[in-house]
Amino acid sequence: MIQLRDITLARGSRPLVESVDLQIHDGWRIGLIGANGSGKSSLLAMLRGELQPELGACEVPAGWRIATVLQETPALPQAAIEYVLDGDQQLRGIEHGLSAAQTAHEGERISELHSELEAIGGYSARARAAALLAGLGFASDDLDRAVAEFSGGWRMRLNLARALVARAELTLLDEPTNHLDLDAIVWLERWLASYPGTLIIISHDREFLDGCVTHITHIADRTLKLYSGNYSAFEEQRAAQLAVQQAMFAKQQREIAHMTRFIERFRAKATKARQAQSRVKALARMERIAAAHVDAPFDFEFAEPARSPDPMLTLEDVSTQYGDRKVLTNVDLQVRPGARIGLLGPNGAGKSTLIKLLAGELEPTSGRRFAGHGLEIGYFAQHQLEQLHPAQSPLQHMAELDRRVREQELRDYLGGFDFRGDMADAPVERFSGGEKSRLVLALLVRHRPNLLLLDEPTNHLDLEMRHALTRALAGFSGSLVLVSHDRALLRTVCDELLLVADGNAANFDGDIDNYLAWLAARRTADAGDGPSGKQERLLARATAACDRQARLAHRRPLVKESAKLEERMEVLRRERRVVESELANPALYQGGQSERIRHLNTRQAHLAIELDATEERWLAVQIELEEIGEP
Repeated sequence: MIQLRDITLARGSRPLVESVDLQIHDGWRIGLIGANGSGKSSLLAMLRGELQPELGACEVPAGWRIATVLQETPALPQAAIEYVLDGDQQLRGIEHGLSAAQTAHEGERISELHSELEAIGGYSARARAAALLAGLGFASDDLDRAVAEFSGGWRMRLNLARALVARAELTLLDEPTNHLDLDAIVWLERWLASYPGTLIIISHDREFLDGCVTHITHIADRTLKLYSGNYSAFEEQRAAQLAVQQAMFAKQQREIAHMTRFIERFRAKATKARQAQSRVKALARMERIAAAHVDAPFDFEFAEPARSPDPMLTLEDVSTQYGDRKVLTNVDLQVRPGARIGLLGPNGAGKSTLIKLLAGELEPTSGRRFAGHGLEIGYFAQHQLEQLHPAQSPLQHMAELDRRVREQELRDYLGGFDFRGDMADAPVERFSGGEKSRLVLALLVRHRPNLLLLDEPTNHLDLEMRHALTRALAGFSGSLVLVSHDRALLRTVCDELLLVADGNAANFDGDIDNYLAWLAARRTADAGDGPSGKQERLLARATAACDRQARLAHRRPLVKESAKLEERMEVLRRERRVVESELANPALYQGGQSERIRHLNTRQAHLAIELDATEERWLAVQIELEEIGEP
């Protein structure tokens, strides 16, 4: 069990949490939520031992192994699967010891280490690592590629797989879905849902949290509060608590108003002075209830577009390619006023490419793009964060859009995106990824577009900003095309879905759940065809063989014990029959044999006790053998 006792934690001079107590039991899967900057990552750093609290004690069981995702991956020549297996330090320790023992020809030590390897499932470790990598989107051919050959996002997936393979008692994950596509997110969600250890995960994906956590810990107002259930359960409990708090606040305000009126009216009257003074003291002693408030500091909406051409944008027989690789072929797409299109498809299928074609940032290899007269595009893509001016403030960025607008109006507008006070004047270079995303969205909304093209707009945004963006998009009267791995956002704002796969873009007849089923069926089909399918089958057979070997290793001592127990029971039964036969002989009781009778009775009792215990153990062994199954 993890215990936080009276913890006060700070970053620099700014306190994050104060006087916090929390217990996390073994096997709990905790979703750690709160606004950006509230201290979530700092809490994980404290649990890792990288950050010490100002006050209090953080107690993690001494023998626990802690797994976490590395933030940097050097350009190593090492094979990807070997890099991932390095995450299991116990496995690597046994392997190194085994290599040394074999070199030294230490037979007994070799036998001991093989037993340890068998006990931790070491013979199937490579198959497990391969399955993890497949789940995170790696092809079979990627397993033996050098780490240096992968891009930054794929290296982060390697780091995630390395953490998952570790068999740790405590796993700490900080936004693990940031570099994953929807297929990999759903796979990870299911994997974590069956994780047997203790898990603490920071995520801003509500459906992901709903699918894999058992508890929510909420950071707000420098406190931690634990809720049972997933994120949806937390929202319900939180709403109920806020409703009760608001009702208590309103009641207390009425009491305060009544007492204040009494004091003001009767303080000067001698006959009522004592009662008035008593109420003054009661007011001073009263523990004030804070007004309940909605946590989200964001308040914005999209303005009504000035005009909406029909059609707004058309792609006619468009194809595009990178080098020799064809990405999209013969795509026909028309975006009309009021269209709300979600783009679905596997990672690398061409969703972002299609968005770039629509935005006019990428010229088609063939075919034509037609823009309606009066089209105003609001385009959000991750690379636009890099186009912000590092030395300029949010206020300066906004002023560049329209020099005629009063400064106070711009400050009020930025306040809706939580750029208040000094934040509005701070240089962008100091901002986090989430703050930069908010600023790009603020600039986009101010532009007053009639067509929104959004490529992963929720990356780096916390839950409250995601809620605010979802509300704003739901109320947007223009058209939009959205690429997102946030299932809640897709479900809420999209009226139609377009599937981008195998070079095509076509209407998808179904909802998000149907698409997830399509992904699962595609993965199964891919596993059964071609060289990669052959590799998958080989891995499956290797895993089955390792599991069979492990079962055999577990069965052998049980089978031997069962045979010994059966032999012992037979010996005990024979001896019991001899004793009972002698006790049944009338000649035994014809005098002078009282000591012999006492001895036989005692032996009979001992035999009965030992036989019962032996039979009980034999039954337990049989049950265990049945659970293991036949070899």
